Amino acid sequence: MNVVRYEIPDLLLLEPKVFSDGRGSFLEVYNERTFERLGLGSRFVQDNLSTSKRHVVRGLHYQIRQPQGKLVQVIFGEVLDVVVDLRRGAPTFGRHVAVRLCDQQHKSLWIPIGFAHGFAVLSEFACVAYKTTDFYAPEFERTILWNDPSLGIEWPLKPEEAILSEKDKRGALLSEAEVFEEPASAMPAEERQ
Repeated sequence: MNVVRYEIPDLLLLEPKVFSDGRGSFLEVYNERTFERLGLGSRFVQDNLSTSKRHVVRGLHYQIRQPQGKLVQVIFGEVLDVVVDLRRGAPTFGRHVAVRLCDQQHKSLWIPIGFAHGFAVLSEFACVAYKTTDFYAPEFERTILWNDPSLGIEWPLKPEEAILSEKDKRGALLSEAEVFEEPASAMPAEERQ
């Protein structure tokens, strides 16, 4: 597996080896031993599947308690996947990474605890699968406004084209949002659970 690191070094793009022949292809999406070798000894407790049509924007979501690390992969279509660092004590606080993920490349994005996550659908239809390190807890879920100007995210659609849930339309600006007060790796275990 090839690993690409970003300017926010905790985010990893994982490029698996794909074995193809006349019948199709095979690849490993997740391997616990590989994750441990990368220093990502995370335990996944939930698998999610999200289907969306073109111009749907989901996010930017996070859980302030029971925070979730996520392993994200597009299994059909293409999205612009966006991650924002919400760890106030981190040198990269408030910065983002945007990466195109599609079914043809088979890449996965590892998003550790302490980040907001969202995506915009670029294809006619997309199916996004992701594993999480903690369970969904709606009472702790928060949303950063997807087009907060302070984030500087270059979304591939105009604001009037975006199809959003009511919750996502009411997202907070980063300057007003509840964030993580220290890098997640420094959080006591009880705060991460």
